Amino acid sequence: MATTFFAPQQEWLRKAEEAKPALHHTLCVPVRMVEPVQDTAAFQGWRYDVSSLSPQTVYERPLAVGQSFTFDFGRHMVGYLSLSTKTLRRCQDAPIRLRLMMGELPAEMNTPLEPWTAWLSRAWMQDEIINIFEVDQSITLPRRLAGRYLRIEVIGASMDFDCALNRVTFDAVSSAGDEQVEEPDGLSYEEHAIYRVGIETLRECMQTVYEDGPKRDQRLWAGDLYLESLANRYSFRNFDLTRRCLYLFAGLVAEDGTIVSNIFERPTPHAQDSSYMITYSLLWNSTLKEYLIDTQDKETALDLWPVAKRQIEDALSYLNDDYIFDIHKRQVWIFFDWRDGLDVSTPMQCATVFALKETYELAKMLGLENEVKHYPLIARKMSTAALRFMYDSKRGVMVSGPNKQVSILAQTWAVKSGILNAKQGAKALETALAMPHSLMPGTPYGTHYLIEAMLMCGMNTEAKAYLVDYWGGMIKRGADTYWEAYDPKDDFLSPYDFFPANSACHAWSCTPVYFMQRYPNVFK
Repeated sequence: MATTFFAPQQEWLRKAEEAKPALHHTLCVPVRMVEPVQDTAAFQGWRYDVSSLSPQTVYERPLAVGQSFTFDFGRHMVGYLSLSTKTLRRCQDAPIRLRLMMGELPAEMNTPLEPWTAWLSRAWMQDEIINIFEVDQSITLPRRLAGRYLRIEVIGASMDFDCALNRVTFDAVSSAGDEQVEEPDGLSYEEHAIYRVGIETLRECMQTVYEDGPKRDQRLWAGDLYLESLANRYSFRNFDLTRRCLYLFAGLVAEDGTIVSNIFERPTPHAQDSSYMITYSLLWNSTLKEYLIDTQDKETALDLWPVAKRQIEDALSYLNDDYIFDIHKRQVWIFFDWRDGLDVSTPMQCATVFALKETYELAKMLGLENEVKHYPLIARKMSTAALRFMYDSKRGVMVSGPNKQVSILAQTWAVKSGILNAKQGAKALETALAMPHSLMPGTPYGTHYLIEAMLMCGMNTEAKAYLVDYWGGMIKRGADTYWEAYDPKDDFLSPYDFFPANSACHAWSCTPVYFMQRYPNVFK
């Protein structure tokens, strides 16, 4: 049940429901059959080769125990799988038992899942056993699936009659609709491919909310929402979906009025228990500001303004007398990236300054700056404190924590917040990137902020090269949608201790669309 920190919460949930989009349906069929090949040169050790069989020849073969077929639909899809069967000889005298596996990548499909070593639930993997008691009919699996490949294994069949698959189809769903913004002119062939995969990633994650990953998690996260909304501005322009997500978060705030990190839609919208993540709470304010820029919908922004103010009040409660954000003041989840060992002290200081500035800009757009006239002064004092305690002026880099860690994300958030100016930021980024022990981002989420910081510092050539190398690297390794985690030096990087649990279509990875549209002169 929703909390009532804000009186209009139930009304906000009603408005969220009113903005719920319709899903567009596309019927997909397999385009080829494929065979797995173990290959140390392939991403995560597996690739698919085209089989000598075709879907049609498979449909003509009797199903027999021990058979295994892998269908390739030729694209990533989110939706519902249907199978139909047909009798070939005599009448059915026993069920047919099939093991199904849907997946996004060859290695996910062919790596043994047992023993399960990930700390996420084994049930996220898209394998099912079904029993067909009546052939000559169609079966639609109730579970929504996401992926490109489907393996069907026959594990039970009678010897006294013959049946075959009749048709395999997939009802692909998305709320994205048609692209409303044309692809930028002047892209190279590689940049065009990077842009198109970004579009498909965003399309797949646009369901009845902006999902983070349609294969795994299948929920709305505030950090993903921020990046998806930026890419949506320059592609599908489905701003009602953004509005719905903003209202869902507002309607489901925690008991103290803070934005929760993530929300489930079903059976009714609800927040994940104990899911407070202050970095994502603050990014909700930025999403609201960007929504107002996109739509000029002051009614919604004014409606939700008290929620934005509450997020800043909460963040400021962590400051000590030196205007330093004390990450130890209360137990709190502070997330900037999936990268073991990342010290978040400096990034959090910078993120708070950024949120103060963003929220003040939102207030000015609404004519409410007098309500928060103290924000600029606090931002200045926090910036001064950051330069005093967190900036190594000799090396020209931001450091973080008691061990003076140098990380890329400490530099990027110092730039994003304006604590470092363009000249200082370029120096910090160049120095940190050149240091052999500087901690790099481990995901496209963290890498997004690196690219953004480069562009803010005038490092246009470096930003373009890094984006093309990083996101293009995923395409060269077989991506048709962008992945949740990617390290060019570690194919098996997983935040969950087992790489098949990773999502290979993840919302926070779609932002080449944003960059290529927002900075056309850089990518021509």
